[in-house]
Amino acid sequence: MPAITLLTTGTAHDNPIQSLIYFGLAIVAAAFILGWIGEAAELDLSGGLAVSILALVAILPEYVVSIYFSWAAGKDPKMIAYATANLTGANRIVQGFGWPLVALIAFFSVRALKARKSGSQKQFGIKLEEDSRSDLGFLIFGSIVMLVVPLTQSMHLLAGILLVVIYCVYLWRVSGSSRDEPELEGTAAYVGALPTWARRTFILVMLALSATVIFLSAHPFGDSLIEAGKSLGIDEYILVQWLAPIASEAPEFTLAFLFAARGKEAAALAILISSKLNQWTLLAGSMPIAYVIGGGANAALPVDGRGAEELWLTTAQTLLGVAILLTLRWGLASSMLMLSLFLVSVIPDPTFRTILGVVHLVIALGYFWVNRAQLMPTLKAPFNRPAK
Repeated sequence: MPAITLLTTGTAHDNPIQSLIYFGLAIVAAAFILGWIGEAAELDLSGGLAVSILALVAILPEYVVSIYFSWAAGKDPKMIAYATANLTGANRIVQGFGWPLVALIAFFSVRALKARKSGSQKQFGIKLEEDSRSDLGFLIFGSIVMLVVPLTQSMHLLAGILLVVIYCVYLWRVSGSSRDEPELEGTAAYVGALPTWARRTFILVMLALSATVIFLSAHPFGDSLIEAGKSLGIDEYILVQWLAPIASEAPEFTLAFLFAARGKEAAALAILISSKLNQWTLLAGSMPIAYVIGGGANAALPVDGRGAEELWLTTAQTLLGVAILLTLRWGLASSMLMLSLFLVSVIPDPTFRTILGVVHLVIALGYFWVNRAQLMPTLKAPFNRPAK
């Protein structure tokens, strides 16, 4: 309501800090609603339709913010620097912070404590289902495309189209997977318990309302991030890169962390891997398309300087995560390694970021070599029929 009030009264630009808070909270609130109704909608949707709609709903908040900056960069060259900031921040937070925290929450959960008290010496680790191997394969293909971007210092329209195609193939692939009856929790369970037509009507109304709030808030939220950074003396790039993704990722993180705490750590990690894949293909691929639609020249979104360094580091981090997960196991040692590398990656030094990307890649190559027996099955997995 505060965000809508600012929009209707035309005072959105009067106080950038206030606008940043109000529009940021509006996006967070709308994102939570999307998460709740998205879970409940699984009761009424099936197959590819469910997968495609729920996947789009999950990334809508960060999608709109990133696409706004990319579209605005087509007319205003000053926006080019921010176009990749939200993309790299969202991806690195999901993988560098989300994946490790799921493991830590699961390890320290009540179930893990009881297991240790009973004298169990079994080494902790999250074991993913075999079908998750296809997600890793798609992440490898997406990363190969993204490796070209920092080398050419541009994200060409053709690269964007290729990433979107990879995402569409991913949707087609997972649409054939068997899906169990959803286990709804909390607010989603209340929505799911409504009579069929009441539930469907409520979901459609809330979907329209939340999407409208996100679309209307994206422009002023993005502008407020930049203006608030200037007024507070904070690097605007840092605010766009880290603050915006924290707001948009809140629902997914909350759901994943709750699953981990309740002993569903494999499902929790799978949620965040899927989120990573959605952002690394559909979101990244849509950016040069939005740039061209916004009036950008040469059919390529310029990615130089800091943007190229950040994308290089993010791509290297992605390959490291995939290399570790080739065994479909995520343990405490892997989590601490990923979390440590993520925490030091926020150091705002260009040379350090480049070197850190090399460190990620070297470690990734080591894991690829150790787990080389699983590499070809992973590359083939996207083209195999899913298990029924």
